[in-house]
Amino acid sequence: MTSTEQSPTGDSAPLTLNQIAELAGVSAATVSKVVNGRAEVGPETRALVEGLIAEHGYRRRRRRIKAARHIEVVFHELAGDYPTEIVKGVQRVAWTHGLSVVTSELGGRHTPRQRWIEDVLSRRPTGVITAFSAPSDEQRVQLATLGVPLVVLDPAGNPGLGVPSVGATNWSGGLEATRHLLELGHRRIAMITGPAYALSSRARLDGYRAALDAAGVPVDPDLIYQGEFQIEDGVVYTRRLMALPEPPTAIFTANDGQAIGVYHAARELRLRIPDDLSVIGFDDMPSSHWILPPLTTIRQPLTEMGATAAEMLISLATGEHLHQKRVELGTDLVVRESTAALLK
Repeated sequence: MTSTEQSPTGDSAPLTLNQIAELAGVSAATVSKVVNGRAEVGPETRALVEGLIAEHGYRRRRRRIKAARHIEVVFHELAGDYPTEIVKGVQRVAWTHGLSVVTSELGGRHTPRQRWIEDVLSRRPTGVITAFSAPSDEQRVQLATLGVPLVVLDPAGNPGLGVPSVGATNWSGGLEATRHLLELGHRRIAMITGPAYALSSRARLDGYRAALDAAGVPVDPDLIYQGEFQIEDGVVYTRRLMALPEPPTAIFTANDGQAIGVYHAARELRLRIPDDLSVIGFDDMPSSHWILPPLTTIRQPLTEMGATAAEMLISLATGEHLHQKRVELGTDLVVRESTAALLK
């Protein structure tokens, strides 16, 4: 297959070592040295080969995974239920292949420091899954040249051209959450979003807006606040929303943590949920079942997302070509006791 040939899905398939050598005008042995991180290759040749790998991908020969190897799962931060649910899914798949799972965090960063890539390359894992973060272009090339596959889970931004990724149907989730509130008779529906740089946050907000537009309800910018996916967002912005001359009768939050913040502010303001204020979250974390009243939310299948990312990673590690590089798993509305029909 030449570099212009297409895979069955229409995407360019990764090239073999010999094909990269032909495009670069060098020997297969030279490409092998670059791929395996050996030093005896000139800087211009190395840059040329690495650029071709970054552009086209590199298909290794199919091989068995050694049981001693592991999958690295990297989070922007290890906090709350989010990483726990993802790791459950990764472990479920990894263990069936005799692999262990190592987790780490980036201290709140969404792009790793260079020290991170150096540590990863020194350990030579079976592959890397990054959650709500992604390596830089240069770091992706370094992983590719040493044959360390990468899958980005719940990407915060653009994961990179051709980089395999796993996400959820965030737009549909935002649409369904808002429709649920509209069907209960609410029209003053507020939304506390996540950060603007997060693809999931923007998609949930777009779904909210689409539902209002379809129902003929004008989008009121005074009812939208941008948060950071933190509990404090719910506390601070609920206070501001309920101080409006015409406060909302329902609040949709971009994650369950923010919804917990809404609960705290509602108690402070002596508001009853759902009698005075309906609340709906996003994620369906385990704690959603236990807060009072139990939270209506959009279930994001984090465990299944982790498992899917691990399956994709193992396929890449064994030399298979992914026919679908972007996978989105469905979200579901879970109705509990925090939403109710608007009393006329």
